Amino acid sequence: MARSAARDATRPTGPGTEPGHGPDAPPVPPLAGFTVGITAARRAEELATMLERRGAAVQHGPALRIVALADDEGLERRTRELVAAPPDITVATTGIGYRGWIEAADGWGLGEVLLAALGRSEMLARGPKARGAIRASGLVDAWSPESESTAEVLEHLLERGVRGLRIAVQLHGEPLPDVVEALELAGAEVVTVPVYRWAPPLDLGPLDRLIDATLAGGIDVLSFTSAPAAAGILARADERGLRTDLLAALRGPVPALCVGPVTAAPLEALDVPTVQPQRSRLGAMVRTCESAVPARARRLPVAGHLLELRGHAVVVDGRLCPLPPTPMALLRVLARRPGRVVSRAELLAAQGGAGDEHAVENAVARLRAALGAPGLVQTVVRRGYRLALEPGGCADTTPGADR
Repeated sequence: MARSAARDATRPTGPGTEPGHGPDAPPVPPLAGFTVGITAARRAEELATMLERRGAAVQHGPALRIVALADDEGLERRTRELVAAPPDITVATTGIGYRGWIEAADGWGLGEVLLAALGRSEMLARGPKARGAIRASGLVDAWSPESESTAEVLEHLLERGVRGLRIAVQLHGEPLPDVVEALELAGAEVVTVPVYRWAPPLDLGPLDRLIDATLAGGIDVLSFTSAPAAAGILARADERGLRTDLLAALRGPVPALCVGPVTAAPLEALDVPTVQPQRSRLGAMVRTCESAVPARARRLPVAGHLLELRGHAVVVDGRLCPLPPTPMALLRVLARRPGRVVSRAELLAAQGGAGDEHAVENAVARLRAALGAPGLVQTVVRRGYRLALEPGGCADTTPGADR
């Protein structure tokens, strides 16, 4: 799925109504001009809508899919075991997984007896979604970690002591061998409940296009809402021989936006810096994006105007100017050395090397027209072109601005 940014707040409706002109002109949306990559399988449409409302363009390339195990004989057998011998402690790791388990049990005619068995145990929830699912099923949770991490759940259990206890652990798409081993070494009997698992997407095309766009500079921030998605995109990049390049992009010009520390863990283990909200919520993640991404935009005082370079657009004195790829590429080359002359040959290379100097002149003319302010791009006779950086003006060296 590829979606374009919503432009309603910035689209001219008549002469003199361009954004940024006139006392009633609406402000430029915070994410206008930026493209956000979405790797999520679940709630991707919801995330895209929230981003687009803030002006962003989005590109969706799901890095995984959820395979439900409701018809799995192993899950039914494990459920019957727990009904026959109820656990002392039950750990719910995800809301969707816990709900799926109860729904599957209903289908086998075991829903009520499973809830009765779990209700006799001490219910622990890894996070608020799991806690909400427990309460929605009519049961009561006893404890949930502030960090929403499985590691803190394990620490809590080991501190309280688990010797001789039977513990049911609802898995969240991946096995938890370290957790199981630690509990068993502490004397517990552990029953794992694999309600669903992660798998690669059936259609790898959107994910491949997202990886390619990230490497080509077409993605300004890559978002992750689950740790398996982070692992999934890296695995696919590895299959294509692009893992090193993707990691370099995520360590450099393309920030990794994660919903929380659990999601960020696989990336941070590879020395990829991440941007996270204080609370692990989708809305909080979008608000973090709304503040963090524009702060990375490069700002230059040019010919009496303030020029702000965004992913696929420029903001000139508060007026949004979407640019086609070729003029945007030329502007980025000029902005690498603002105030210095860039040769026509270098600009020609920036637009793919096709054509001649006349093609460069046409591209510069389109760039000037799109910017809508005279004198920003100056011609230096027989030498090339330059951005008219104001004398004494300081170029903003924001990370990622020179992509």
